[in-house]
Amino acid sequence: MSIKRNILANYAGQLYVTLIGILLVPMYVQYMGAEAYGLVGFYAMLQAWFQLLDMGLTPTMARETARFQGGAVDALGLRRLLRALEGIFIGIAILGAAAMLAGSDYIASSWLKVQQLPLHEVKNAVMLIALIVALRWVCGLYRGVITGFEKIVWLNGFNIIIATARFALVIPFLIYIGATPTEFFTYQLVVAVIELLGLAGQTYRLLPKIAPGQKLPWQWQPLRKVLKFSLTIAFTSAVWILITQTDKLILSKLLLLSDYAYFTLAVLVASGIMVISGPISGALLPRMTKLNAEGNEVGLIQLYRNATQLVAVIAVPAALVLAFFAEQVLWAWTGNIELARKAAPVLSLYALGNGILALAAFPYYLQFAKGDLKLHLIGNVLFVAIFIPLLIFAVNAYGMVGAGYAWVAANLIPFVFFLPIVHRRFVKGLHTQWLVRDLGAIVLTVLTGAVMAQRFLEWPQTRLSVAVEIGILSLLLLAISAGSSSWVRQTIRIKWLSNFKHQ
Repeated sequence: MSIKRNILANYAGQLYVTLIGILLVPMYVQYMGAEAYGLVGFYAMLQAWFQLLDMGLTPTMARETARFQGGAVDALGLRRLLRALEGIFIGIAILGAAAMLAGSDYIASSWLKVQQLPLHEVKNAVMLIALIVALRWVCGLYRGVITGFEKIVWLNGFNIIIATARFALVIPFLIYIGATPTEFFTYQLVVAVIELLGLAGQTYRLLPKIAPGQKLPWQWQPLRKVLKFSLTIAFTSAVWILITQTDKLILSKLLLLSDYAYFTLAVLVASGIMVISGPISGALLPRMTKLNAEGNEVGLIQLYRNATQLVAVIAVPAALVLAFFAEQVLWAWTGNIELARKAAPVLSLYALGNGILALAAFPYYLQFAKGDLKLHLIGNVLFVAIFIPLLIFAVNAYGMVGAGYAWVAANLIPFVFFLPIVHRRFVKGLHTQWLVRDLGAIVLTVLTGAVMAQRFLEWPQTRLSVAVEIGILSLLLLAISAGSSSWVRQTIRIKWLSNFKHQ
């Protein structure tokens, strides 16, 4: 099995699933209406919160499967662990779905602020969401097994098929069958059942055979050996969910469902910044870890600084285009002027926050490579301690725009005050060079270009023309960003000299 092929498959699958989920949103709003799309955002938020119940068991299953591949676990032990985890996952799925079904009346009539949709439609949608979330959560366990067997190409191909069914094939269903929340989520329930059956079937095809007559009753014993590892992962996962989903949970209670749809859409678009920078960052961790293991400190820091510039070159222009020209981007994308005006302030702020987050993630990579995550855990706890109170205050005072201000502030404060501590802990003297030489020139030149464009650009009246102008502006800012990077200039110079010598 090829590691390179698996990495490429992962990137292709992740980018496809993310982008198709973003690009087709305007069609959902067009056929379902903003208020009904708010239920889709509520569903996505609940699915994320349900991951808290995972307790690190899915990555643990993947790890134990990989250990079986390496000969550290026998076939019977692997199957017993899977059986134990299946019991837990199915039990929690049933309890979670039952709790939501029992609370569907309250959620529809009291939690969600519905204006136009019939309450029975909202209640039906919530009940269907409960079943979908439970089914898709169980899917995670089987994904863990398949990942552990390194069937990454198959898994990403399957994910692409399911994503196409969920996001693309639902469009003709909405047009020709029906676009009510009940009809939409009934379709999604059918897709979730197919997804679960496909993943479970592939898992059992991959599992090793055991001797005839050996029984696999549910037992607690297989879990005891892996519980410590899973709980360590669970803590980090729980903190990340608190960071990324608390605003959505609070706003689902405070906002009108139609306004919640606008908020969800803006946050979804802003997440594209992390999609752009994610593949680069993901490939960085193993190489930095390897350099640290070899004792190559100079190479490690050089790679760290070069990768910082590379992510900044891409993420900074993307963040500033979305921040400065949010309304134009949303209108060119959706064609809905009301949606663009309401969602633009939120998109601007979340784009800035995500841009800061993409850069603030780098000290984590350094800690990971060094094998010391103590400061990272402390930083996450401090982030939550700052963000949640600030979020509650800002949302109560300013609504969904307040959530955007809280997101920017909660990312900016650690960037300014906590990152110097991390850099000083691992490499003295690094922070000033990293901040001034690696980021400063890129941020300042692109920011200057964005400010000038905002002041002097005149926007055309047609969506296509606006989209073209945004594209040209984005490429121009990307070129400015690349030209401001010392690493990019040096790379181009070395490449040019190399080609010149070979002529």
